[in-house]
Amino acid sequence: MIRTDWRFSGANGEIYAREWLPDVKEPRGVVCIVHGMGEHGERYASVAERLTSDGYAVLAHDQEGHGRSPGQRGHVSSIEAAVQNTSLLMEQARARHPHLPCFLYGHSMGGNVAINCVLRLQPDIDGLILSSPWLRLAKGPNAVMKVLARLLVRVVPKLSLSTGISPDDLYRPGYDHAIPFMNDPLCHSSISIRTFHIMTDSGEWAIAHSDELQVPVLLVHGTGDKVTSYAASKEVADRLQDRCKFVTYDGGYHELHNDIFAVHLLNIVTNWITKRL
Repeated sequence: MIRTDWRFSGANGEIYAREWLPDVKEPRGVVCIVHGMGEHGERYASVAERLTSDGYAVLAHDQEGHGRSPGQRGHVSSIEAAVQNTSLLMEQARARHPHLPCFLYGHSMGGNVAINCVLRLQPDIDGLILSSPWLRLAKGPNAVMKVLARLLVRVVPKLSLSTGISPDDLYRPGYDHAIPFMNDPLCHSSISIRTFHIMTDSGEWAIAHSDELQVPVLLVHGTGDKVTSYAASKEVADRLQDRCKFVTYDGGYHELHNDIFAVHLLNIVTNWITKRL
């Protein structure tokens, strides 16, 4: 696996990106990964290793306010900026690998950004992969907290709060190549009030407009997810019907690519992509 790192000009500053290439002359396709809240693209190295072993190039950027990209930790200025940066990542992929099939893969918050990117910008891609997408939270704040947050976002939009997510909620030990969240200096557990509202509103918008998707979709979610809503994913799958392959992992946690189902999940992903070539 060959690794390259660089930066490109994004919506609000320089965005850090990396690419993993297979040990062959020419990849047979490209997969662009959009990471989740509080993490960064490097946490998908094991996913990239599996995909490159099947001949795919893999690109992943650090979203605004995450990893090695600039911005307040856990603060995304707008869904439009997040979508634009994802579109720019795909442009980087096309420039590096013209004429190759291109797939977009989003996890958690990245799943929200990815589905919004496809719905809003309609990029020329061959498939969309959504992993435990943040369309709704598994357990959101109560009604009083929601009203309070709506008031605060007008006054202190960048106010940073803890996500309240325990690393034990992300995945269960057992997969040898799992990449931990704790003790990673590029990970954080902060989210701004504005970002929370951006993701909440854009998630609901994506659900309501999901039947407008014109690309094949692979949607995977675990029923044991303590972070994002399995029911919301099922609602999207029901709307899309035969345009979506919905894979349920009974008891699976949030980060299925790090969970004990990881090997099976990555086989599902690579097989689904290969059928789309």
